[in-house]
Amino acid sequence: MVIHVVRPGDTVYRLSLEYGVPMSQIVADNGISDAHQLVQGQALVIQFPRLVHTVQPRESLTSIGRQYGVTPRQLMQNNPILEGSPVLYPGQTLVIAYQGEKEGVLSANAYAYPYIDPELLRSSVPYLTYLTPFTYGFTPQGALVDLNDGALIAAAQAGGAVPLMHLSTLTEDGGFSNDLAHLVLNDLRIQEVLITNVVRVMGEKGYRGLDIDFEYVFPEDALPYAAFIRRLRERLSPLGWPVIAALAPKIAADQQGLLYQGHDYAAIGAAADRVLLMTYEWGYTYGPPMAVAPLPNVRQVVEYALTEIPAEKIYLGVPTYGYDWPLPFVQGETKAQSISPQTAVYRARKYGAAIQYSQSAQAPWFRYTDENGRAHEVWFEDARSIRAKLALIPAYGLYGVGYWNLMRRFPQNWRVLNALYDIREE
Repeated sequence: MVIHVVRPGDTVYRLSLEYGVPMSQIVADNGISDAHQLVQGQALVIQFPRLVHTVQPRESLTSIGRQYGVTPRQLMQNNPILEGSPVLYPGQTLVIAYQGEKEGVLSANAYAYPYIDPELLRSSVPYLTYLTPFTYGFTPQGALVDLNDGALIAAAQAGGAVPLMHLSTLTEDGGFSNDLAHLVLNDLRIQEVLITNVVRVMGEKGYRGLDIDFEYVFPEDALPYAAFIRRLRERLSPLGWPVIAALAPKIAADQQGLLYQGHDYAAIGAAADRVLLMTYEWGYTYGPPMAVAPLPNVRQVVEYALTEIPAEKIYLGVPTYGYDWPLPFVQGETKAQSISPQTAVYRARKYGAAIQYSQSAQAPWFRYTDENGRAHEVWFEDARSIRAKLALIPAYGLYGVGYWNLMRRFPQNWRVLNALYDIREE
């Protein structure tokens, strides 16, 4: 795999000739909507098939896989044209293997809302170890607030991923309730009711692990929160179900702020089977224009986490989106729009902007002026920024990656992930 940065005059046709790969592959691998209008500075994934197979009548992914010693899931990973479906057609060309050695093995988890596009969900699941529907809340009495998660669980199981239940203090108004967390963390009777309900629903719906995400926990509840996670693990471990805990992106044990003080890295790391570092949202809706996950910031969080938690317990959080800020930025007034990487490239093309790449942040960005004369600044993710983040996982010996989230199309992410790593199955 190489990542080509578009130069003036580049076309998909010219790149096809330059690299000796089909135009259709370049278009599919990068989600290109208009093959005749690439954007200067746009990153493109170029893959080189090493072994291909032409589908014969009555062949299936299983029978083809047996011929070459690969699994149907690996065939789906190597052939995004299948969009996660096992249906084949005679004459179809499948990639059995690409050139280049893998750099390691990792686990991949991703979050999705129940209203995700079914096609997008199906095409993403083959690249995942876990799929986590977002989210189960709970009442002050310890009852779970149900989630319409049947289609997500079924898709996970069909695509070879393990469904994880997600439990949070998110309320109907869209915020995390520290008061609700305080109640359940300090009333063992309510806590026991909640844990019993969690175990019951997991068994009924086919979940095989739990992801817990209490944010803005009061500082005085830090140790009760870790104790709660430990009790969950004690109940779920005999069933073989892991407990993963999400952690705010801290850089020091004594870091101030409500987002950080309730998350004791050492205590939670000891209590949970694994943790997710939420290493994103430095660039956010109400903040100034900047990368969502600048690499130096991400690295700083990882290096602190490793002083408190074993590397093999850690998932690195990776964003799959960007933001478009209207300018000038005014604190307390300006609101950025969350957009997909595909939308970011489309806007650069529409408004004639060249995409830049920040070597310090390891993220792409550009500025443009809209139809009303308003200036904008956009930061997003592309193949280069994803490769830079994923490289931290083997560099630090981390367990895997956790994507927030699956709701936006980002085909380059899966191409880079599949080119560089084998996805662990559990």
